[in-house]
Amino acid sequence: MEEKLFYVYILAKKRNGTFYTGVTSDLPKRIWEHKNEVVDGYTKKYGVKNLVYYEIHRSAEIAFQREKRLKKWNRLWKMRIIDLSGCPPSRA
Repeated sequence: MEEKLFYVYILAKKRNGTFYTGVTSDLPKRIWEHKNEVVDGYTKKYGVKNLVYYEIHRSAEIAFQREKRLKKWNRLWKMRIIDLSGCPPSRA
């Protein structure tokens, strides 16, 4: 049986622009949903579509805890983790 993984991710509208932090068990599908504005909400309203950072976790509980922590981070801390990750931004 394949182990289920959970992803904590950050999207940005543009470099140093508006951020969105989320969690999912299917990162490619969730990013597609954001890019194609499938679900109404923050990312659709503000055009936040570019994946700039993600982490992989083996536990949903740990992923949700990490998401909550990241959401409390200030902008500078988020920008640093994005820059240090080396995760190239996706394009909308």
